[in-house]
Amino acid sequence: MTRPFSDTDLHALVDHQLDPARERELEVWLIDHPEEARRVADYRAQKRELRELFDPVLDEAPPARLLRTAPATLRWRAWPAPLRMAAGLLLAVVSAAGGWVARGELAPGPVLALAADEGLPRRAAIAHAVYTPELRRPVEVDAAHEDQLVTWLSRRMGAPMKPPQLQPLGYSLEGGRLLPGDDGPVAQFMYRDEAGKRLTLYVSREAKAAPAGAAFRFTREGALNVFYWVDGPFGYAISGAVERADLERVSSEVYKQLGGS
Repeated sequence: MTRPFSDTDLHALVDHQLDPARERELEVWLIDHPEEARRVADYRAQKRELRELFDPVLDEAPPARLLRTAPATLRWRAWPAPLRMAAGLLLAVVSAAGGWVARGELAPGPVLALAADEGLPRRAAIAHAVYTPELRRPVEVDAAHEDQLVTWLSRRMGAPMKPPQLQPLGYSLEGGRLLPGDDGPVAQFMYRDEAGKRLTLYVSREAKAAPAGAAFRFTREGALNVFYWVDGPFGYAISGAVERADLERVSSEVYKQLGGS
C-alpha cells in the first residue's frame, strides 16, 4: 500500500504547518506506526536543541554605538525578540480593549477562558505507542533507581515529579524517561501489570490553562484510551490499551495522589 504521509508531512507537523484536519489525521496515524512516531520525536528534539543553541543569539542587544546611528525603525527591530513581542502584544491588547470599552462591552474580571489543551491526549498517545512496545529498554531510568529518576526529572521539569504509586490497582512502576516537547521537556512514567499490559503517565508544561472547575476528560486515540486533565501549569494524560472503566480508576487515583485541585 502507498504510504499515506510523506517526509514533508512529518516535517510540516513538527513545524505546525498542517491544517488542523490533516494534523489530526497524521497524529492518529502515528499512534499505529511507532517507527514514524519516533522519527517525529527525533525531529522535535533536534528543533528544540537548535532553538536552545541559537535563541540566545537572537536576544543579544546590538552595540550601543550602532543603535545611536540607526534610524528609529531599525532601533525597534534591534530590540530583543521577547521585548518586541511583549510590546506588540501590549499594543494589540490596549487597542482591542479600547474598542470594546467604546462599545460598552468590556466586562470586568477575566475575559478569556482557555479550554483544556486538546492536543495533550494525542501527544500522550503517540509517546505511549512509541515506547511501550520496547522490550529491552522501554524506560531511560528504571524503578530500581526511582530516587535518581525523581531527582533527574524534577530538575529538568522545574517542579517535583514524584510518580504516583499504583500497586493497589495492580500496576507497578517500570520507570520513566524525558521526552522532547515543542517548547520544553516532557516527563513520561510507565507502569505494568502482571499480564504485561502497560500504562503511561504523560506530564507536560505545554498544556493550555483549564477553565475553573475543569476535571479530567476521556478520549480515544486510535486503539488507546486516554484520560487527561490540566491543573495549573501542567497537563497530565494516562494512556493505555485497557478498558475505559479500569483506566478511569487508575486516572482517579493518579489525580488524587497528584493533589488535583
